[in-house]
Amino acid sequence: MLSIDWPFTTWASTWDWLLGAPLRIVLIAIFALVVRWAAHRAIRTVVSTAADRADQHERSSFDRLVGSASGIRQERRRQRALTMGSLLRSIATFVVAVVALLTIMAELGLPLAPLLTSAGIGGIAFGFGAQALVKDFLSGIFMIIEDQYGVGDLIDTGEAVGTVEEVSLRVTRLRDATGVVWFIRNGEIIRIGNKSQGWAVATIDIPVAYDEDPRRVLPLLKEVSAAVYADPEWSDRLLEEPSVAGVESVSGGTMTLRIFAKCRPGEQWGIPRVIRERAKEAFDQANIRGPRINPWGDTPA
Repeated sequence: MLSIDWPFTTWASTWDWLLGAPLRIVLIAIFALVVRWAAHRAIRTVVSTAADRADQHERSSFDRLVGSASGIRQERRRQRALTMGSLLRSIATFVVAVVALLTIMAELGLPLAPLLTSAGIGGIAFGFGAQALVKDFLSGIFMIIEDQYGVGDLIDTGEAVGTVEEVSLRVTRLRDATGVVWFIRNGEIIRIGNKSQGWAVATIDIPVAYDEDPRRVLPLLKEVSAAVYADPEWSDRLLEEPSVAGVESVSGGTMTLRIFAKCRPGEQWGIPRVIRERAKEAFDQANIRGPRINPWGDTPA
């Protein structure tokens, strides 16, 4: 009759085995969970402290006023903190899991030296073959940490100009004004022009006839600017009353007057349209003439 050799012949031997490797593996797993929890808690504290410190060191009282009034800065800071926290927590979880797995393998008596050697050689080969991928990941991490741009921002990458729809560690997805979607590798972005951070300035040029009197036209433009700033529909989009700079240029039969309007990001295209429309109405009422075409009556060649 066949006999099966069972390693646990007595309760004492079974108990001794349980107090050996299995207990140590359980303790390693519990310790890893505790370390992961502590790391995540520390990351949340550090990210929150960094956000508060950035809030205290804003560039000027005007920036603080704008940020508190519009809520843009608080929301952006919250999104940035969430992104940074998620990234750091993922890295911490990965590191803790790898260390715990290697420790458990050592407790089970598995040879780690050949495994680590193979992993090291494979990592070197992978590093040489995936330099561009590593560059994209590192660039993506620094873009997120430094808050160069975020989802919803209008940016100029040099290759494309559009609104950010998605930011990942490897690529950034943009959609331009014509609806074309651009996928740009983070490692290939050399410079970033963000048109959605802080504030924007709209430059409005108003042409009138050359022989109009600026002392008559400029006060009228100031009245138009003040009326737009007082309009509830546009007052929350403007950060201050538009300023009439004066005569910008005189060329041929045209005198060009310039207005600057400091506004919220993304409003630098709508503000000029409403100011031009109201300036046109005011000019018509005041009989201010627009530029004359071919004022000296020359016959085109």
